[in-house]
Amino acid sequence: MERKFVRRIELTRCLPAGSYLHDVPAVRWLKTTGALEFHSPVTFLVGENGVGKSTLLEAIAVACGFNPEGGSRNFQFSTKETHSELSAALTVVRSAHPKDGFFLRAESFYNAASYIGALGAPDIIAQYGGLPHEKSHGESFLALVQNRFRGHGLYLLDEPEAALSPMRLLTLLGEIDRLVADGSQLILSTHSPILMTFPGAEVLEITESGIQAVPYRETAHFEITRRFLESPERMLRVLLERDVK
Repeated sequence: MERKFVRRIELTRCLPAGSYLHDVPAVRWLKTTGALEFHSPVTFLVGENGVGKSTLLEAIAVACGFNPEGGSRNFQFSTKETHSELSAALTVVRSAHPKDGFFLRAESFYNAASYIGALGAPDIIAQYGGLPHEKSHGESFLALVQNRFRGHGLYLLDEPEAALSPMRLLTLLGEIDRLVADGSQLILSTHSPILMTFPGAEVLEITESGIQAVPYRETAHFEITRRFLESPERMLRVLLERDVK
């Protein structure tokens, strides 16, 4: 059964005057439309740097009760308060309540991993596949997903491809499929054309013009990657303005 623990987000309160958020394309679109609907168990937020993918995902996570720096709702740590005011302006409309959940963000996973290690209890650490700091960045990412993500949950992943090789991205696709089969919902911010191919996923492309659902083959990320891999030399000649052998 498909569950959408986050069915819609609504901008129900005003953002602070003078906030940088007013200039973020994803937030500007949300101010105009008032709400963003989620139609699939798996949603990808894609787009260029600076359009607001991570800002939007972070706001959803905080509004759902997750630690801004990552982790579950039980993670109580903070190294620096840097999250935006957007979460306080959002209302999350739910269809059901998850039994599990986790907010995984690449840029602050080191801090979350340190918190896991500080918990100390062997049974808790075992739930994460062992101490994250005793593994490589990519290995600790996958161990977290494979051991800690139990299913029937809400999982928010911010640029998980940052730590994963192409082969491990394929492994992550398999884990996403497992979680969906277990009744989970996943919302991911990504630049990875590999991840975007997940069957049945909704791809929301964020541009200066707003947020639009598009087939993954029509995203700028997929098209640029395809064109480059088809003819790297030709693309490099244009970029570097010289012949490339």
